[in-house]
Amino acid sequence: MAMPAPMSDRPLSHLGVVITRPAHQAETLCARIEDAGGRAIRFPVLEILDPIDRAPLIRQIDQLETFDLAIFISPNAVHKVMNLVKARRSWPANVRIAAIGAKSARALEQSGLTVDIRPGRRFDSEALLEAPELQDMAGRRVIIFRGDGGREMLGDTLRARGAEVVYANAYRREKPSGDNGALLYHWSRGEVGVVMVTSAEGLHNLFDMVGKLGQMWLRKTPLILGSARLAETARELGHQLPPIVAEDPSDEAMFDALSNWASHRDAT
Repeated sequence: MAMPAPMSDRPLSHLGVVITRPAHQAETLCARIEDAGGRAIRFPVLEILDPIDRAPLIRQIDQLETFDLAIFISPNAVHKVMNLVKARRSWPANVRIAAIGAKSARALEQSGLTVDIRPGRRFDSEALLEAPELQDMAGRRVIIFRGDGGREMLGDTLRARGAEVVYANAYRREKPSGDNGALLYHWSRGEVGVVMVTSAEGLHNLFDMVGKLGQMWLRKTPLILGSARLAETARELGHQLPPIVAEDPSDEAMFDALSNWASHRDAT
């Protein structure tokens, strides 16, 4: 029988961590937290669904060879698009591929594709736009696979550099209808030490889903955020503590930020 890891090897021992990722994307991070001695409290604040009307996305996939570059914003975009591509056609050799994040790149490579352009640091639109290949875009057609209602900055910048840009909505995000009772129970017992959030929409949903009682606790609970942009959103929602900002919203960066915060918290 395996012996439990010593306390020094379990830096998150007894720490309750609320994970707000969509249910199908949360388990890797939850497992890392639990392996480090923490308690992962699952509370999804986003649900990833197919577009209400998939016809425009299907038409864009059928016309992929008319583009020079395809950009994937998220792993959700990769999975939704590649399921359709595999059902309908092969990926055209003339279309280069860019991915904003490491998880998106891995998902594309697992589908047998080569990722030609990815950020060298940070995983956001601003970092991708620093790539040398994206500086002079005159005469190039670009398709951006994303969720509905995403930021326009990437497309606007590429248009300003001369590209023709088409957005393809590969999925939609909805607020789950889950019960907040279990989370409020953990808070009432002092079992919530920190909350992790990776998107502005998710942060808004979280504040809405926990209700007035939960908001009182949430505003006084440390937040680990997936980008610096979210810090302003947290302040607007009345959060009272300086947020901890991860290098990017990946599992690895969020876990590193959590571990660093926990070690400094224990040292004080």
